[in-house]
Amino acid sequence: MNTPDTGWRAHEAAADTSWIQRLSPEAVAGFDAALAHARRAGKPLVEMTQDDFPLPQASVDALQAALACTQGHWGMCQLKGFPVDRWSEEDCRVAYWGLGLHLGVARTQNKASDILNDVRDAGGSYKVTNGRGYNTNAQLDFHCDSCDVVALLCRRTAKEGGASKIVSSKALVAEFARRRPDLVETLRGVFHYSYQGAQDPSQPPYYAIPLLGRADAPFAFRINRKNVNAAQRDFPEVPRLSTRQVEALDLIDTLLEDPALLFSMWFEQGDLQLLNNYTVVHSRTSFVDHEEPDQRRHLLRLWLAVPCAQQLPPDWAPYYGDDRAGSVRGGLRGSNRTQAFEEFEIRQAKRMNMQRKPFVPPEVPQGAAAETA
Repeated sequence: MNTPDTGWRAHEAAADTSWIQRLSPEAVAGFDAALAHARRAGKPLVEMTQDDFPLPQASVDALQAALACTQGHWGMCQLKGFPVDRWSEEDCRVAYWGLGLHLGVARTQNKASDILNDVRDAGGSYKVTNGRGYNTNAQLDFHCDSCDVVALLCRRTAKEGGASKIVSSKALVAEFARRRPDLVETLRGVFHYSYQGAQDPSQPPYYAIPLLGRADAPFAFRINRKNVNAAQRDFPEVPRLSTRQVEALDLIDTLLEDPALLFSMWFEQGDLQLLNNYTVVHSRTSFVDHEEPDQRRHLLRLWLAVPCAQQLPPDWAPYYGDDRAGSVRGGLRGSNRTQAFEEFEIRQAKRMNMQRKPFVPPEVPQGAAAETA
């Protein structure tokens, strides 16, 4: 009989660093050569294919090993050694998009339907209506991004702060069940989230899915309390949270800051962090930037649907678009999805041998009414 994986604790992530991998010189040379090839081709990102960023086996193997690490016990990987110090900012974009073509299908990420986001302080506000954290220097609430794997490439580090905070969802749920077994089924009820304005114009401004997948399905957990609170604040037609739901959310907040569960890591220049959004929850601390513009903290973010991703709970399909393992799903559609991106998605899904459903606008908000107190 197989022992269930109950995740990892902070001391285990500190002691066993098998989730950290490093590029070999051969792999680095492969990324340099592929970048030079892509620059000569000069295609817009959305028109590129793997053939426009041709990688040798050493580079492909490094990416696939890192991705495989996210689908196992750790749910995360830190792949170190990308030569961003000698790449220009535009080189970093091309190289990052190019390596993403070897990992999966990129997803749109915001109201503008951006496919490659800059994570840096652009003067944005976080805890406001429709606020997002990636363009601020604020400390972020714990959350899961709307994709199989979120990938962050560190181009520049902050002067101070900006630590990445990670919690194993499996360990969190196990501790939750130990403390409050009577509330576990509450996690499997419906919670409403605000889209924060990043939905397709045909979609309602909020959606509803459980926090925790069914007991008979592969483990999947998702939390973003900021967006749950926003749905309560902004949409009077959304059912009010029950007393038990609030208790469950409060306990999750407590556990996410529990030193036994919370693991902090630092980005170094050239690090690529990959996180599985179904088995880890993440956040970051606030940061202080350098004065020089090109020295300020700068990460590049891809949201990816990946061919090795797990099956999702069936009641998550209305939000993600598909619950099948290894399907093209997730992302925030935004208001500016272009025909060029649609063609990219079809082409890249075929290249990655991933199933893809066309988007069908919903007629009404998905999900049942929230449980009552």
